[in-house]
Amino acid sequence: MSNVHKYGLLAVKALLTLAFVAAGAAKLIGAEMMVATFEAIGWGQWFRYVTGVIEVGAAILLWVPGRQAIGAFLLTATMIAAVGFHLLVLGPSAVPAAVLGLLSALVLYAHRGQLRGAVPA
Repeated sequence: MSNVHKYGLLAVKALLTLAFVAAGAAKLIGAEMMVATFEAIGWGQWFRYVTGVIEVGAAILLWVPGRQAIGAFLLTATMIAAVGFHLLVLGPSAVPAAVLGLLSALVLYAHRGQLRGAVPA
């Protein structure tokens, strides 16, 4: 891996960590905007807590050797769901979730070697 790729990947992981720890913490502490968003989804506030735990936990996994792919996969899946909720329930602006999802997918691709043997054939 070249230095450009190495440091670029580190920058993307740092950005994702900042974004998801901030968003996950806002969900976990019950920020008014997050409570309202999950109220609009209609699945109850338990879903806000689960999403917050996934976001913070997955952001941490981005830095755990051998577990980066799991963290990136969880973040990618979470953002796919977020884009769907924005398009179908919440309204405009699915763009931030889509961008974070694409960056998470990039990290997942960079660590795809960790997935070999993790899934039974």
